[in-house]
Amino acid sequence: MSRTEALRVMTDRLAAQRIAASDARFLLLDVLRLTSTDLVLRGRTPLGTDDAAKLSAALDRRLGGEPVARIVGAWEFWGLSFGLAPETLVPRADTETLVETALVLHPDRRTPLRLLDLGTGSGCILVALLNELPNSTAIGVDRSKATLLQARANAQAHGVGARAAFVVADWTAALAGSFDLVVSNPPYIPSATIPDLDVEVREHDPAVALDGGADGLDAYRSIIAALTDGPAGLAAGGALVFEVGYDQADAVATLGREAGLGIGRITHDLAGHARVVTFTPDETVRTGREGVKIGKTEVSPGERTKNAC
Repeated sequence: MSRTEALRVMTDRLAAQRIAASDARFLLLDVLRLTSTDLVLRGRTPLGTDDAAKLSAALDRRLGGEPVARIVGAWEFWGLSFGLAPETLVPRADTETLVETALVLHPDRRTPLRLLDLGTGSGCILVALLNELPNSTAIGVDRSKATLLQARANAQAHGVGARAAFVVADWTAALAGSFDLVVSNPPYIPSATIPDLDVEVREHDPAVALDGGADGLDAYRSIIAALTDGPAGLAAGGALVFEVGYDQADAVATLGREAGLGIGRITHDLAGHARVVTFTPDETVRTGREGVKIGKTEVSPGERTKNAC
């Protein structure tokens, strides 16, 4: 069987389970370490026994419900490839709406900003923003050290590692200081609905990154309280940008408004869902340009403390 024939067989088997044909192509190119050009020019090359076995194993995993991103170990976001760990979510295209919304707030990309990504996961949001804001620095926070090790590897792979620090913490618990832009795609799935999610999400994404509590809003409450009442918050003119579930925008906007963050502006994704809520509070909510601190030690991007990765 040639490479092209193998692709056709894989496509047909996936189609029988209503799985996109593009997944067959992703798997074949990854397993055989080929480019699309290689496949066009040398598609008639016969498969060896080892390659056939590897393709068969990858196909079985996909037919069993494992997402193609988990099988290949990486996924694209904002035109960049991000390595994945079992503890990280697979980046979703919907989340690019958050990046777009944050960038609109800062039309002069050269402005040096201090960014904070809460629940950074693979680091896809943080890396995408630093890639577009060359004079900015960022801190990515997550509860999982394994997640942050993957995020740091992704930042280094895309050339922004020197401008990023990663801290193991519960939201802002280890931080003090002000930030020009705080972004977060926190867990927002109501606990009771998680068993009803697609198998690709339910069985292969980390539960801690999905479960948002009884109404899906626990993380938003915690983050808003931390930023308005804690030692880490928004700088004068700063903004808080949340990704939200398709039916949560109004509720999250209300939480922020009641905490004094002003009226949340809602942005829709390409599917028309209310996907992002942005707060740009008055200067009186959080002022000052003091240095950002982790614990008792001021941390520059790339530096390490006992909390930092």
